[in-house]
Amino acid sequence: MTYEEISMMMSETGLPYAYHHFAEGESPEPPFLLFLSPGENTFSADNLMYFKSKRLAVELYTDLKSPETEEIIENVLTAHEIYYTKEETFIDSEKLYEVIYEMEV
Repeated sequence: MTYEEISMMMSETGLPYAYHHFAEGESPEPPFLLFLSPGENTFSADNLMYFKSKRLAVELYTDLKSPETEEIIENVLTAHEIYYTKEETFIDSEKLYEVIYEMEV
């Protein structure tokens, strides 16, 4: 999946989003999304790269717990037939909930 395809998928959520971070002073009010590709996983065969996939993280930030917003993101990922794992934490210093969806694309 290319950056453009991932960006188009993020736009389907209807939420503000950016790659990695928003420019200083341009961060929108929650909820918003960040996405990043922290690396690739590769599979080799016969000493050649046989297959590679990008690791992708989609991070949802909300000031209140929002199952409805999470469902929007999950529906988009499911519509694109993407398997994901999900973790949640509260960032006390920012007073924000962070839900991280991790996947390979």
